[in-house]
Amino acid sequence: MKVNVNPAKGMRDFLPLEKEIRDYVESSIINTYRQTGFELIETPVIENIENLIGSEGGENLKLIFKILKRGEKLDDFSRINITEKDLSDLGLRYDLTVPLSRFYCNNRAKLPSVFKSLQVGNVFRAERAQKGRYRSFKQCDIDIIGEKSSVAEIELITTTSKALSALNMDNFSIRINDRRILKDVILSCGFSESEFDNVCIILDKLDKIGITGIEQELNAKEYNSDSIKNLINALSKINENGTKSLKEYGVEGETIENIDYIINSVSELSEGKYKIKFDFTLVRGMGYYTGPIFEIEYEGLGYSIGGGGRYDKMIGKFIGEDIPAVGFSIGFERLVNQLIEENFKVPDLQKIVLLYESENKYVDVLKTANELRDKGYSVSVYEKAKKLGKQLSQFESFGYTGYALYSCEGTQIKEFESVKQ
Repeated sequence: MKVNVNPAKGMRDFLPLEKEIRDYVESSIINTYRQTGFELIETPVIENIENLIGSEGGENLKLIFKILKRGEKLDDFSRINITEKDLSDLGLRYDLTVPLSRFYCNNRAKLPSVFKSLQVGNVFRAERAQKGRYRSFKQCDIDIIGEKSSVAEIELITTTSKALSALNMDNFSIRINDRRILKDVILSCGFSESEFDNVCIILDKLDKIGITGIEQELNAKEYNSDSIKNLINALSKINENGTKSLKEYGVEGETIENIDYIINSVSELSEGKYKIKFDFTLVRGMGYYTGPIFEIEYEGLGYSIGGGGRYDKMIGKFIGEDIPAVGFSIGFERLVNQLIEENFKVPDLQKIVLLYESENKYVDVLKTANELRDKGYSVSVYEKAKKLGKQLSQFESFGYTGYALYSCEGTQIKEFESVKQ
């Protein structure tokens, strides 16, 4: 029987060069976040299924990998009316926010009143496997728990931007909105509470289908024609006048002042390196967001490379007491893919291969390798192949920056181009 050597659908293997870049990017992000006061934690990839299902994770709740009960718990399949709950008690986390909320509740007494969390790890979603959509992928999250004012949003946005700038990613901007603004405007246009979520899903497509497409999709759902007309007019007016138009749609002055304060503060702190703009059509898919929401868009891409928002009600589901919380997640996979697309090189990496002949004394070869390592080089030792050009090309594709041919009279480091055949 032939063995399938491909990874499971939606999963991936990583070659040495890609893994090298991934590790560098992760390390750079973590270092930036720790320098700005965020504390690194770790949570399990497996959570109790009721925590995941009850988390208001939007469409992601349909994508949870559920784990079958084990051993004796599954012995009795003869019963009639066995439910999904009878079969599964655990699941793989679909994001890092739900595990963080549980973690905070479990460790609250040991944590400061305002806790700044940093978490990096893989999450799992039963996506339909296709290019750019993975069933296992890494997220890099920072969250501030216990701070109810908008200083939390300002710190998260500017800190995340600093992490991107450290990777020389400068062609990005921040889009920001508020779930309360969305609800006030949509309801004031005549839509009902029950229609709100579906209208948001359609609005979120504006950058892809335009206002005409939005109107067509709303009509296809057979919503009230006056409500649709009011919303289309609101879109045009808000797009033109920004937050200045919001009061006439019933948005509270405090909410408007808060979003303006965040935008103005971040703009000042950005020093012109990136822009932040109000975008009424920004929705974010998670149902647990309760206030400001934001995304990072990178110039030339058709998708965001990070996002987050305020979720003041989630922790309360665990302990019956609402605790303010805000989070920002970098889309690690999209970020790494974009860097690789731009031929990103790990900076200051002096990674060389030391080649020796079969007649050389191996102990002396290793001594030379250690001398080079003491000088700061990362050195791999291999026997020289007959076809040197082909061998060097392979090492170059693995991210090596140079090579050296061992000589007892003195070993010199050379560039690949000097001997390629």
